[in-house]
Amino acid sequence: MVLNVLAIGDAVGEAGLDVLSKKLRGVKRYRDVGFTVANGENASGVGITPGQAERMFASGVDVITLGNHTWSRREICDYLDDDARILRPANYAPQAPGRGWGVYGTPLGDVCVINLIGRCDMKFGSENPFLEADRILGRLRTNIVLVDFHAEATSEKLSMAYYLDGRVSALWGTHTHVQTSDGRVFQNGMGYITDLGMTGAVNSVIGIKPELSVSNFLGNPPGRLEAASGEAKIECAVFELDAGTGRCLSVEALRIL
Repeated sequence: MVLNVLAIGDAVGEAGLDVLSKKLRGVKRYRDVGFTVANGENASGVGITPGQAERMFASGVDVITLGNHTWSRREICDYLDDDARILRPANYAPQAPGRGWGVYGTPLGDVCVINLIGRCDMKFGSENPFLEADRILGRLRTNIVLVDFHAEATSEKLSMAYYLDGRVSALWGTHTHVQTSDGRVFQNGMGYITDLGMTGAVNSVIGIKPELSVSNFLGNPPGRLEAASGEAKIECAVFELDAGTGRCLSVEALRIL
């Protein structure tokens, strides 16, 4: 049996939330998707609120992952403890609210989702994500394991891919908001793409109003960045998995307008 997993790139602002609510269920039907993971750490531009998380779940997302903007909206802290469907990076300090991985039931068996954050240029004192992955995998008994690696450096993402090939079903990168063209199945059966891309406004600078981003690069006094509006896209990838073995059979990156 085959389980099609849909992984969705960082949802940014109202445009990202709106396009998910309008189009996600249709995409899932068309691609026969059995499980959906979306990164939601930019739902507020920076951060996510409980209400925005609920909107993503209502749109058809099964699990929400986060990243370096996890704590930008402090009202999410209690929600992270209360709802197991939303994950923050597992290699944050153990006293942080919430959880970094979870196991979820599907008609084709259990699926584990792990959320990790990179350390290259992220300015966060997180634990080593490679060693944290080892600790989590040592506790698992599920065939299907999915990893959202929220990281800046492509070298760190690729290194993690080679490190986990044969031990997880799929690994995708988030954070840069630019979809890469390197989706493939690794030698030992792990599906991979360096970055899923972004779900949000097409006419934007990685989801932000262009004029605000340009102003920053001109050297003007920094202002509050705001998410752009208008026509939106969903950038994502479909991982076709063998439900029995957990091995990935194919990877396809998608951009839906």
